[in-house]
Amino acid sequence: MLAGLLGSSVSMAGNQQEEPLANNVRALMQKSVSDVAAPRLLFDSEQLAQAWLQEMSGRLVKRMPDAQYREDFLKSVHYEATRAGLDPQLVLGLIQVESGFKKYAVSSVGARGYMQVMPFWVRSIGASEHNLFDMRLNLRYGCTILRHYLDIEHGDYYRALGRYNGSLGKPEYPKLVVGAWRNYWHFSPSVTVNMASQ
Repeated sequence: MLAGLLGSSVSMAGNQQEEPLANNVRALMQKSVSDVAAPRLLFDSEQLAQAWLQEMSGRLVKRMPDAQYREDFLKSVHYEATRAGLDPQLVLGLIQVESGFKKYAVSSVGARGYMQVMPFWVRSIGASEHNLFDMRLNLRYGCTILRHYLDIEHGDYYRALGRYNGSLGKPEYPKLVVGAWRNYWHFSPSVTVNMASQ
């Protein structure tokens, strides 16, 4: 099943619904998407950062052949996910399922980019000049939105992913994302660092 998903170009973007946000939630999300800090890897050591980057880059090379772009993408994923309190490998799994790592993916309901962000989020928490096809901005929005849904669902990944996809209560999408996260993007730092140091 996972092998089929990896080769598939089908977007799994659902029909996420716009919901009213409390003023304090809106302000927090607006602050998050307006952050323009340069992405960087947030690890305890440079050795671990490089091990993660090398391993994830090797897994992504077929989908993103340009080494410089791939490194920038992975650093951005790691930075935005970590900043939002998310596992970067979960975000990679979500991107795999949502857009198949296609920067200009557009779903049948209008979700855009790597993380298939619905345009209403720009109106709700962003600025009119925000381009959802911009790699870093798309990742920033997607991670901010997923964090919001995880908070609403008290840390329940299945329900938060269902909200993110607009398929709350249906198990298919969360299972695909969690499966991609655990089966393809899992990272075991101790094993990787030990192998690199031999």
